[in-house]
Amino acid sequence: MSSKIEICGIDTANLPKLSHAKTMELIKKAQNGDNEAKDEFLTANIRLVLCIAQRFYGKKQSMDDIFQVGCVGLIKAMNNFDTTLNLKFSTYAVPMIIGEIRRFLRDSSCVRVSRSIRDTAYKVLNTRQQIEAKKDCEATLEEVAAALDMPLNQVVYAMDAISDPVSMFDPVYHDSDEMVLVMDQIKDIKNTDDNWLTSVSISEAIKKLPLREQQIIELRFFEGKTQIEVSEDIGISQAQVSRLEKNALKELKKGIS
Repeated sequence: MSSKIEICGIDTANLPKLSHAKTMELIKKAQNGDNEAKDEFLTANIRLVLCIAQRFYGKKQSMDDIFQVGCVGLIKAMNNFDTTLNLKFSTYAVPMIIGEIRRFLRDSSCVRVSRSIRDTAYKVLNTRQQIEAKKDCEATLEEVAAALDMPLNQVVYAMDAISDPVSMFDPVYHDSDEMVLVMDQIKDIKNTDDNWLTSVSISEAIKKLPLREQQIIELRFFEGKTQIEVSEDIGISQAQVSRLEKNALKELKKGIS
């Protein structure tokens, strides 16, 4: 009994399978304008698109939209495939279908990236696919940067810019009794909400001090200078610095209490 996988309303058990020879034959006919051959070929290769589309399950865009975009990639692969090469069609088509879907996801993202950065990212992706096709293993960003004669940091920046944004409230682990969110994995123990609010309160309280006392607090506690160094900087005695500092600290305590 054939296994059934249904996605986007399509039962893969009913899709035909093609031999390599038949695949090459249909591609040649389709590229020469034979619409029947084109339809037969595309129908038989829908399974490939569905398999790739499942990798993007859970994205904000619907699976139907992702499937349709994947079909566009399949058509492009069929039109551009060179049948004279000793190459399986899927080897050529998979990167093109993935690239088409990723381009769709990037372009429909709520975070807009400049055209120049997106163009750089597309060059990086295409070059990486070419390198991986030649060496049959994953290409590093260093290899891509060298192939494009481009600084590594520019390549990294372009790839980061087109990455899908992640919500702080997205779950990274979910069990019946427990859920771990992204924010739980990257939270800062030092800079907690309470500490942040205290820092804001201190900043606001400092702004209410007289200018000379603001200057003394800045030099003493943010730049780490001694009272003697402060007295030399602002042209008053150390005793005056001490008196103004004590008064400023007293006012700050009132401001944040």
